[in-house]
Amino acid sequence: MSTYREFFAFTKEPFAQDVDTKDLFPFKSLEPCIERFKFVLETGAVCVITGEIGAGKSTTLRLCASKLHPAKHKTIALVALNGSWNELLRQIILSFGAECRTNSLAVLTKTARGLLLEVIQKKQIPVLLVDEAQLLRQEVFAQIHTLTQFEYDSKSIMPMMLSGQNQLLDKLSLYTARPLASRIVAKTHLESLSLLEMIAYLEHHLKVAGLRENPFVDNTVQAIHQGSGGFLRKANSLARGALIAAAREKSQMVTAEHVRLAATELM
Repeated sequence: MSTYREFFAFTKEPFAQDVDTKDLFPFKSLEPCIERFKFVLETGAVCVITGEIGAGKSTTLRLCASKLHPAKHKTIALVALNGSWNELLRQIILSFGAECRTNSLAVLTKTARGLLLEVIQKKQIPVLLVDEAQLLRQEVFAQIHTLTQFEYDSKSIMPMMLSGQNQLLDKLSLYTARPLASRIVAKTHLESLSLLEMIAYLEHHLKVAGLRENPFVDNTVQAIHQGSGGFLRKANSLARGALIAAAREKSQMVTAEHVRLAATELM
């Protein structure tokens, strides 16, 4: 399975999950996300990104993080794990390289707030980015705003970007989440790619990976688009799998049949 790169003469992995942000395809949903992110940075408020599985939410967060100047901002990038408030506080503390050997909510809260204040005193802005935010428990939505309550809540000091599946909005609409929801000034939803966007997307990443000529024929791209529903993660898997299938057959052309074979390997 590793020989397809040599067979097609790729200079690097095509459709990689960790593609450099400078090589990302500029699909139409990205620019609105960046504009909202910049607005949130200016206001110290909250932005929410939603989308189906594989729509590009994590990649969008990574792109937003790449826009932060390390001298001006302290990026706190987290993934919601078990979703508890204690766990989120622990992750924040660990992101500073600090130790946290306690389960005491009071100690965890005091430590996290102290670390955030140190950042502010250095004339930096702490920016909280939370991926898979739909996994957060309702208690977190009820309390997370307290991390930023300084000077009797007279100013917001930690912009936040929450990214998650569509049920994130349902959780934010509940009464217990009102303190956080009132700080949301921007929302955006990542849509699936159209067929024309998918054509451009695949061509873009083939070129980024060093391929001069596109091996995908027209019905191949249609098969990838249909099989993925236009969502990036599955499109990447189908495209890579089809390349592998074609390389096994020593075929320089990647066909819809190769996409079908790739689909049998996916869930």
